[in-house]
Amino acid sequence: MGIISYIREEIQVVRERDPAIKSNMEVLLYPSFRVILRYRLAHRLYLKKHYFLARWISQRAARKTGIEIHPGATIGRGLFIDHGSGVIIGETTVIGDNVTLYQGVTLGGTGKEQGKRHPTLEDNVMVSAGAKILGSFTIGENSKIGAGSVVLKEVPPNCTVVGVPGRIVRMDNKKVPRMDMDQVHLPDPVLDDIRMLQEENIRLHGELRRLVKKLRCVDADKEGENDEDL
Repeated sequence: MGIISYIREEIQVVRERDPAIKSNMEVLLYPSFRVILRYRLAHRLYLKKHYFLARWISQRAARKTGIEIHPGATIGRGLFIDHGSGVIIGETTVIGDNVTLYQGVTLGGTGKEQGKRHPTLEDNVMVSAGAKILGSFTIGENSKIGAGSVVLKEVPPNCTVVGVPGRIVRMDNKKVPRMDMDQVHLPDPVLDDIRMLQEENIRLHGELRRLVKKLRCVDADKEGENDEDL
């Protein structure tokens, strides 16, 4: 693919997924657009073992955009980083096509592994704001990682993960549409548990009130019997 075709494709990716962008010229100022172009150059240099120059380019991009992508990472087509500040992508990370990352996302290692140390994200994965994916496992295609989640183990395709540590709360065989950018309407098992406890608490209070009322009636009957005896 020529550089002009590539730039047009990247512009289209940004405009499709960020409704705040109003023109193609505005995309040129977008951190995601700028950092991906620099990553592509740095990655080519990295593959040719020009490590210092590759890191120099990536570090300059990180200072300018707040997005740190190691030049050794392998990234497919259509990566979109929304806002981007605080995003970190480690050296052995592998990212498929049409992946979306939000601000504060870390694709990192645990410090306990050698070789492949960072995660693999398959096609159409969405990682919401502040989520951390740590380790050399795979996030299956079409999966969603909820905001603030910490994922430490493999996620099958077509799943939704939330929480700390991350746990699968939805799994099915329906593909998540590429343009589904909804970070809000995700299952919340903690909230579900709280609601269940609240309902149980209301039920128990009702039982207690009925029991107290019954005991009072029994006491009243006993007092009536005692008055008759007198």
